[in-house]
Amino acid sequence: MHTAETSVSKSAYRAGWAISGLLILFLAFDGAIKLVPLDIVTQTMGELGWPTTASMARTLGVLTLACTILYAVPRTAVLGAILLTAYLGGAIATHVRIGNPLFSHTLFGVYLGVMAWGGLYLRDERLRALIPLGR
Repeated sequence: MHTAETSVSKSAYRAGWAISGLLILFLAFDGAIKLVPLDIVTQTMGELGWPTTASMARTLGVLTLACTILYAVPRTAVLGAILLTAYLGGAIATHVRIGNPLFSHTLFGVYLGVMAWGGLYLRDERLRALIPLGR
């Protein structure tokens, strides 16, 4: 919970929510298009070596949305970040396995993970107490 007495400024706290908000919006969109699923979703899944069935796309969409919702709720945000990290690790492994470009595809999951943990670090005093960077 953020209070005026915390060790992070209001601007850092707001920046944390801004970063987290962008991530939440992106992942909500990503999960939603997998629920439909759009043709581009199943086509891309096939290129990545995943089954192209609607049920597989929906399963991934539900997983994405569930982890994102947990991340968005302050009480469960740390659990959500842990689960998102695991999910993104699977995406990274998929891109490594098929030899996709490093910076644009393979490390995209790392970029999202840094956003998740960085945003959470700025907005959650419990995480800053657990990992006191710069002290």
